Order: sequence, then C-alpha cells, then structure tokens
Amino acid sequence: MKILHTSDWHLGRQFHGQSLEEDHAVILAQVLINVREHDPDVLIIAGDIFDRASPPASAVKQFNEFLNSVAQKSQAAIVIIAGNHDSGDRIATMATLADKSRVLIRGPLSKDERPLILEDEFGKVAITALPYGYELAARECFEDISISSPADVLAAQLEAGRIHVPEGARWVVVAHAFVANSTPSESERHLVVGGIETVPADLFSGAHYVALGHLHRQQKAGAEHVRYCGALLALGFDESGVEKCMLLADLAADGVKSIKILPFKPLRAVRTIKGQFADILAKSEISPSNDFIKLVLTDEGALIDPMTRLREHYPNALVMTYERDEKPAGAAVGSTDADLDDPIKVIEEFFKEIREEVASESDMSLVAKTLNKLGEVEMRK
Repeated sequence: MKILHTSDWHLGRQFHGQSLEEDHAVILAQVLINVREHDPDVLIIAGDIFDRASPPASAVKQFNEFLNSVAQKSQAAIVIIAGNHDSGDRIATMATLADKSRVLIRGPLSKDERPLILEDEFGKVAITALPYGYELAARECFEDISISSPADVLAAQLEAGRIHVPEGARWVVVAHAFVANSTPSESERHLVVGGIETVPADLFSGAHYVALGHLHRQQKAGAEHVRYCGALLALGFDESGVEKCMLLADLAADGVKSIKILPFKPLRAVRTIKGQFADILAKSEISPSNDFIKLVLTDEGALIDPMTRLREHYPNALVMTYERDEKPAGAAVGSTDADLDDPIKVIEEFFKEIREEVASESDMSLVAKTLNKLGEVEMRK
C-alpha cells in the first residue's frame, strides 16, 4: 500500500508580510502531479491545513479546489486531521458529505476513534487519524481530569484508536505532535506555555507507519517508520536552503518496505546571503532573483539605505541585519531588551517576535485600553 504523506500546509500564511498564495499554488500543483504519477492508495494531510482558525476566503477556495481535483483525478483515499493552527470544528465540517469509505476527516477530539479501513493484497490496513487537542478539551472528552500534558492527550487518543484496529491489520497513525528529540524550526507555534510540549516516540508502539505533522523539517522521530514530512514551504529564514518535500511510504505485509522523499520546487526559495554590501550588490546586478532573501551585512560601518539599492535586483529582500547585531548561537528565544516595568514596550517586542512585524497603532491602542481597564480594576481592590 502506497501512502503519500504531507502536512503543515499553512494556507493563508504570509512570509514577512508577503502573500504566499502563488507559492502555495505552485506546490499544490506538484502534489497533484505526484498523486497522478505515483497513484497512492491514500493521501494524508497531517494537520495545519490553514495558518489560522479563521483563514481568508482565498485559502479556503485554494484548499477546496485541490480536494476536488484529487477526487476527480484519483482514486486515492484522503485522511485529514486538524492541527494546532486549525479550527477543529471548521475541519470537521468537511466530513459532513464525504464518502466514509474513502475519506477520514477528523477535527475535534473523540473518545470513539474509529479508523478508515483499506485493503491491499496483504490484507487490511487501519488508518487512525488523531487531531490535535488541548489538555482541557481532552479532560472533558475522555472524562479524565489527570490529563495535564500533550503526551497525556496523545496517549488517551491512541488508546481510543487502538481498540478499533482489526486483529491482524497493519496500523497507520496520523498525528500532530512534537516528538521528543526532534528538530523544530523558528516558524512553529509552541503547543504549551510553561510546560513540557514533547511526547515520547514509544507512545506509537504497535503502529506500522506514523505520519506526523507540526514540525516543519523532514525527519525521522525516534524510528525509521515514525516520520515528519515537514511543511510544504520554508516559513522562516532559519530554513534557508532546506529542501521541502512530501513522503511516499510503501507498506508491505509486515511494515514499511521503503520511504521515498519527493522534493518540491518552490516558486521562490528562501535564502540568507551574507557578506560585504558592495559584493552582494555586484552579485545582484549579475544575477537578480525573486527569492525571499535575508541579508546579513558584514560591513563595520552603517550604510545609507542599502535595502532600496538591493531591492532593484532582489525585490523580495525582506530582512537585513548586520553581522555584529546578530544574536549569538544559543541566545534565549523570547528575551527582551525592554524595561519590564513598561508593559507596553514588552508587548510591542512580543508582537514583533511572534508576528515578525511591528504592531499596528490599532493593536497597541487596544492593548493600552485593556491595560488601563486592568489598572482601574486593581485600584478598586
């Protein structure tokens, strides 16, 4: 059985303020080409279909058109789960009119995790699809107040799914999680704040293939058959030069026979260019590029408006820093230079860290009003 594994599409996302709609369209066309060429038995999307719970209409349209193309041009089954960026309820509505023999779409958590059953020449394959869920939702769903971490949530989901796997069937698990000892990227949203967000790989004991989402780099997660395929696109400059791909897993009678990496060719690559301004400018004149570019200048002195000159040949030069100002390796993420007694400044830096852009006047006006109201409440106490 051939399994085409994708995840972390993040439709509707911007890259440093630049729309990625065309970039996504190019990659989705390549996914469709691979569906036609490799004729998989099942296409998996392991969460974070959209970049936020309420995606723009253009992202929803893009996704719907893709699903219609798969349905019309392929016999592949489709398995989709909600990730931590998605609205589980929105994802669940896609399943309303779906062919239950061919499609498994999972949004919110469920204590009755029934798999999609497919068959090949070796017998049955049970595919259990486990959407991302937060601890409080899991406590209510599984009626277990002891659930207090992502590992507890996933353990409860796996237990709920394992009991429905037919005897002798091979088991494929689809999940959205941060498996311990895997390599994250800067562009991922933390699953918890102030707690342990990782889950142990041995939770997946008994599964013949585990199709993971959440981490944006293609990698193994503790075992050859436990895999991240990574995001469709590079979503941060820390992934400069990292090849993006989907995975084609071939499931034989006793487990995974092979896993093939199918690389993508992006419309615009993500690159970091480092050097003296004069050298970079000379190269840009010889070889202009539409790639997304971060410039790290090694010049000692400050320069006058270097980005304007470079954008004549690198129109998507989005970030420029000086090497002397770059954070040293191992610097704490989320640290701030703002005075902690000035919450407005701290929040402004938080916006910049998370959104990768300066907070708008309307954002900060709302923050100020909220802080004032909190201060008034505190004064009344």
